[in-house]
Amino acid sequence: MPNKLIDIINITKSYDENVILDQLNLYIRENEFLTLLGPSGCGKTTLLRCLNFLEVPDSGSISVGGEGVFDASVPKAMKEKEIRANRLHFGLVFQSFNLFPQYNVLDNITLAPRMRLKSQKLTKEEKKDRIAMIEQNARELLEKVGLADKANAYPAQLSGGQKQRVAIARVLANEPEVILCDEATSALDPETTQTILKLLKNIRDTLGITIVVITHEMRVIQQVCTRVAVLDGGLVQEEGSVADIFAHPASRAAKRLLLIEDEEEESYAG
Repeated sequence: MPNKLIDIINITKSYDENVILDQLNLYIRENEFLTLLGPSGCGKTTLLRCLNFLEVPDSGSISVGGEGVFDASVPKAMKEKEIRANRLHFGLVFQSFNLFPQYNVLDNITLAPRMRLKSQKLTKEEKKDRIAMIEQNARELLEKVGLADKANAYPAQLSGGQKQRVAIARVLANEPEVILCDEATSALDPETTQTILKLLKNIRDTLGITIVVITHEMRVIQQVCTRVAVLDGGLVQEEGSVADIFAHPASRAAKRLLLIEDEEEESYAG
């Protein structure tokens, strides 16, 4: 069994009086494809944002590879430098792609690695060589996501599925240990959604990167994912293999979600 990569312990996050995560516990294994399921407002997106430190938890702790990256019990505010360093563990793929329209595809992918060069003390020749390596890596990533011929295209010239492929390549350029996908396919049609999720599975299989997604595409979850965590009320209500959860849902939240899916399939078949 793969080793535990991420350990989330008693994470709490509130906005004013609204408790979104309520001492939530969850572990994520190395090289797994984990899906977060749950009704709207159950805390799925907030959990991903806490992992990526777009939101700082109110309490609890997070460790990556056995190393603590956040512990709210330590009376010390996280400095921006620490937040940036912790974010390098994670790549976040958004629903809305978030590509820069003024840059072509290659520049969108290489922007973050280029910016990091500015903080490094390099000679002019070293910088030139490093930029060449960054661009070569970006072209290889474009080939990986099936867009080798789109390096010079601009986002406005791409379909939704192609934009999301560029967004995935941009995340891979930062060499994360984990890719977090926050409803990354909800703006896409079902066929494109299936293609994108299968691409993520291929990335997990070939590069060994752990994938965590929020998606409501039940059929695709059954095809590509390895484990499911069901959230409701700010807590993980149950977690387990895809086969076990789909065949024998134990929590009310899972039963409601899977019942809705079954009713939709029956309606479609009728």
